[in-house]
Amino acid sequence: MSTKRSTDVPAALSTARRQLDRWRSRQSGRKRLPQELWAKAVALAREHGINQTARALGLKYDSLKKRVERTVTEGSGSEAARGAFLELLPRPTTASSIECTIEWEDPGGTTMRMHVKGATMADLASFAGGFRSGRP
Repeated sequence: MSTKRSTDVPAALSTARRQLDRWRSRQSGRKRLPQELWAKAVALAREHGINQTARALGLKYDSLKKRVERTVTEGSGSEAARGAFLELLPRPTTASSIECTIEWEDPGGTTMRMHVKGATMADLASFAGGFRSGRP
């Protein structure tokens, strides 16, 4: 049977374990863990994994997992907004002032990158459509 040495546990988990042990030693009977300790456990679980954190802190795996999943679900609105598509509409400009770098990758993995200066938006749209359809 193999035993884990305390040196195998990351320092952050060891510190949190000592904090939990201190809190537990001051409690009489069974009390709910304060929200601040759960928040710390969730943050550590994201960094070190749910299983390792639950074992190191003496928490129930399922309880910690539910809290981690709940924070991911609650925070998903802001994460989804960060990863959402953002369309940038061009300002009215003259064709000679448009300059950009465009990169396309088709489903087969072929990548094309080009630097365009002086093209119109219609030219870019036409070229993109041709690339997507496989026509030059």
